[in-house]
Amino acid sequence: MKTVLVLGGGVGGVVTANALRRTLDRADRVVVVDRQPDQLFAPSLLWLMVGRRQPARLARPIAELLNPGIEFVRATVREIDPDQRRVVTEAGELGGDAIVVALGAQLAPEASPGYAETAHDFFTVPGASSFRDALGRFGGGRVAVTVTSLPFKCPAAPYEAAFLIDAALRERGIRERTEIDVYTPEPAPMPVAGPALGRAVVALLEQRGIRYHPDRPVQGYDPERHRILFADGTSAEVDLLAATPPHRAPDAVRESGLANAAGWIPVDRETLETGREDVFAIGDVTAVQLVNGKLLPKAGVFAHGEALVVAERIAARFGRGREARFDGLGYCWVELGAGRAAFAVGQFFAQPDPRLTLRRPRRIWHLGKVLFERYWLGSRLERRLAGLGLQLGARALGLSSRL
Repeated sequence: MKTVLVLGGGVGGVVTANALRRTLDRADRVVVVDRQPDQLFAPSLLWLMVGRRQPARLARPIAELLNPGIEFVRATVREIDPDQRRVVTEAGELGGDAIVVALGAQLAPEASPGYAETAHDFFTVPGASSFRDALGRFGGGRVAVTVTSLPFKCPAAPYEAAFLIDAALRERGIRERTEIDVYTPEPAPMPVAGPALGRAVVALLEQRGIRYHPDRPVQGYDPERHRILFADGTSAEVDLLAATPPHRAPDAVRESGLANAAGWIPVDRETLETGREDVFAIGDVTAVQLVNGKLLPKAGVFAHGEALVVAERIAARFGRGREARFDGLGYCWVELGAGRAAFAVGQFFAQPDPRLTLRRPRRIWHLGKVLFERYWLGSRLERRLAGLGLQLGARALGLSSRL
């Protein structure tokens, strides 16, 4: 009998565990460990922040997402010993024949001075809900979306936030009384995806009168003067602020001996191996270096694809699978509001640089994101229907479906 420990019950962890359960012998154990009982569908938080979703419908119990025969341990991971393949949790110690680290990235708003008192985040239910309430009271003025520091989850999220705020203010008839600015330390939107994609996103911002300010690292926030403080000594006044909080790896990862100086786990980009035997890492907790030296963005689509590869590679080591490799295919929706979205897709492992295209905004792309939401949050019937719709869409685009 073999035991696989999957640390984390997010997208990557759930997909890994379910794929392993389908492949491994029935006597083999698959154990998922997560400190939370529920999995939050993070992409829906952007809709919550403009009042298009309700908080109670954005999460599902992890146990319901796991296939029968998978053990779920609700506990915080305290220590990871990759050499002995041993994990210490607040509920006790676990050992395995293989470990998959899928613990994600944690938010660290305390790392940015003044953040908690000045900004609303759109990475948590309380943060998105508080912005929604503030937006409802807003009557005009200066709205800003800032990227506080790098890296952060979901590279399109700040731009989607700006687009959705713009659409919400237009719907209320107060857009002409509002200025919207986006500030980021990045040289362009989603720079790892290439200059063509960045120019396309900037064009969409300009079409809506949203001012874009690249290369503006944030030093902190001044809650008393309602100002954003930049590293170059300048500042900008703001009446309503949505900001990405600083991100960091979990303490157990940083102290495991697997992490680099920044706290993330370097892995082989095709196999997701950590360099320790039968220890893999996937998703936001990783540092995946591309051919051009940049890092693969932290996004759920990559966690999903990596999870399937790792599950197959572990099964192969147990004599029941094949040595799969991650191909770097990536895609994401860019919500614009008013029932429309753009869709970016391409190869991140292309040489010498990733090659992506941004397909023009259409209602069909928005529908695709809604189907993806239903695939994760809906009833069993809704999940089946949404999965079928996404598979048909993937085939029409010439993409391989990973559902």
